[in-house]
Amino acid sequence: MVVSQATAEHYNWGGGCDGWVLLPREDLLVIQERMPPDASETRHFHSRSRQFFYVLSGELTMELEGTRHLVPASHGIEIAPLARHQAINAGEQEVNFVVVSSPTTRGDRTNCDN
Repeated sequence: MVVSQATAEHYNWGGGCDGWVLLPREDLLVIQERMPPDASETRHFHSRSRQFFYVLSGELTMELEGTRHLVPASHGIEIAPLARHQAINAGEQEVNFVVVSSPTTRGDRTNCDN
């Protein structure tokens, strides 16, 4: 089945962010997300899920275990299970990216105190 933003399940998160569920499997979750400038998610980790963030447009700042990584368009970053991380858009343009998670992150997220 061919899928797109127009046909995928849409959700809102954070301060004005959008997401689309492109592949909602238990063993593999693929989502596309859009973050406006000055948006960020809550710092968290996943006990089982390994993730790969791939930036389509803009520049994503990924805080990973206390280190900030700038991830420009056409680049990606892997997040290992148990690694504390936070996606941030510190730029002036929106960021669009795809997140691949194996297995799904649904039910596998723990927010951090800091």
